[in-house]
Amino acid sequence: MFTLFKRVLIGQPLKSKDLGEQKLNKTKALAILSSDALSSVAYGPEQILLVLMALGAAAYWLSIPIAVGILVLLVALVLSYRQIIFAYPHGGGAYVVSKENLGVNSGLLAGGSLLVDYILTVAVSISAGTDAITSAFPSLHGYNVLIACLLVVLITILNLRGLTESASVLAYPVYLFVAILFLTIAVGLYKVLTGQISPELHTSFGTPIAGLSLFLLLRAFASGSSALTGVEAISNAIPNFKSPAPSNAAKTLAAMGILLAILFSGIVFLAYYYGISPKTEETVVSQIASATFGRGIMYYIIQGITAMILVLAANTGYSAFPLLAVNLAKDKYIARMFTVRGDRLGYSNGILFLATASILLIIMFKGQTEHLIPLYAVGVFIPFTLAQTGMLVKWLREKPAGWRVKLTINAIGAAISFLVMIIFFITKFPQVWPVLIFLPLIVLFFRSIHKHYEDVGDQLRISSCEPHKPIEGNVFVIPVAGITHVVENTLNYAKSLHPDQIIAVYVAFDKESEKGFEEKWSHWQPDVRLVTLYSQYRSIIQPLTKFVDTVEYKAKESNFQVTVLIPQFIPKKRWHNALHNQSSLLIRAFLLYRRDLIVTTVPYHFKK
Repeated sequence: MFTLFKRVLIGQPLKSKDLGEQKLNKTKALAILSSDALSSVAYGPEQILLVLMALGAAAYWLSIPIAVGILVLLVALVLSYRQIIFAYPHGGGAYVVSKENLGVNSGLLAGGSLLVDYILTVAVSISAGTDAITSAFPSLHGYNVLIACLLVVLITILNLRGLTESASVLAYPVYLFVAILFLTIAVGLYKVLTGQISPELHTSFGTPIAGLSLFLLLRAFASGSSALTGVEAISNAIPNFKSPAPSNAAKTLAAMGILLAILFSGIVFLAYYYGISPKTEETVVSQIASATFGRGIMYYIIQGITAMILVLAANTGYSAFPLLAVNLAKDKYIARMFTVRGDRLGYSNGILFLATASILLIIMFKGQTEHLIPLYAVGVFIPFTLAQTGMLVKWLREKPAGWRVKLTINAIGAAISFLVMIIFFITKFPQVWPVLIFLPLIVLFFRSIHKHYEDVGDQLRISSCEPHKPIEGNVFVIPVAGITHVVENTLNYAKSLHPDQIIAVYVAFDKESEKGFEEKWSHWQPDVRLVTLYSQYRSIIQPLTKFVDTVEYKAKESNFQVTVLIPQFIPKKRWHNALHNQSSLLIRAFLLYRRDLIVTTVPYHFKK
């Protein structure tokens, strides 16, 4: 039943040789890897206005110069990451660049930041998409968290079905979103140029503002920089591109940068000219659409497509998180299960982990986008800064042809990224301080995992292990609960291996049952030694483990190996397991981690 349900949800398994067919062309890659960056224009400009709102509507003209500064940062990042794509064509982005050029700890810091950021990508995108839905339908405001969680489940299933399938679904909404925003901006500009929008709705450019400070300007700039999240995703996902992967990735990055710059500039300008002020119950894009087209069918189309792209923008996280996890897992810094491909050739363990963590975040923050965005943005600018700095070190060390130009580009990118990161910490410290705690903890966690894998390797390596003493004989201990076919099956198996000794152990809760069982056993299996243990506190585990300790101690003197054979019946239907006390599983759980003891389950399958 479960297998059938799984096949309906994610489709039939794909063969390993079909992996090449799961690569992306530039058109699909732009949709699947740029959806996060492009969709951020739906909330990036709003973040600028939320800060300027403290000074009043007269300060909204400042959004224009702030937007220009953000565009300069965008150009620097696109040029910088273009160089990373060609320098590191196998992907990995900031993690690989930082680890190779700045050291392991810097790489782990970048990798940890990005892993957290991709989780936040999903949480922020889904929450923002939910906001767009509830802006159009205010009666749904009370169900934000539930809607967001259901949307995470939906997009997770889409990704489990495979990369090309999710890209095919994503391409249409992404390009539709770009087209509808271009149309909105074009119609809005037309209305502005033809005088249909009253200039009295906004203050004049350069209007003096009381209470203006550098701190507030920097805070608005940092908040608006959240529109640049997702720029790095393409450099992390180069292996997903069709050949030649680096060239296709670079072209996709350039296309994304151009589209993002146009859409961001257009939304910021229209928001300023329309005199739009942020509202809790309605997004800025919703207000622009309403002012441009009215609350007619076109408005609901825009809101629907915006909600769709914001939800599907989470797919950037689903594309980049598993690939980054693979790089970390190959370097032994996270669990190796993240390197395993699922039935549809995607890294399904990474996808499922990402979905679970995102749902937990949405529930913790109650789906409130404005509380998630500061953590989201600062998590991006840490690896931005580390990646650009790593490239500086690389160019200074290698000095290839044209290295001075490359050095200059990365120096500008590193400086601006570092500046924005510091601004975030200074201006939004109450919201981003957890980063200073959980990122070092993540690095320590990575280190502890790496040490574990190194220790495992040392202990598995034959050349480095101490030689084991030869086994001179075997003793089998069999816990028995009665005289049954299950016990008989285990005894027959034990006898077939010809051990030196077989000991059946029965734990009795009263003296009468102890004596009665001994009599029955002597008639049924007279050639197998029976040891009965009386448990006055009705515990099976305690007396059994004490007896096993005694047998082990005596066996070591003769270099004998002790094996506990656990009889276990297997019901025909899985749900029948809930009707039994599963003593065999409990015994196994207690004995499994005991040193130098072998624990084996001997199953007996029921027929009905």
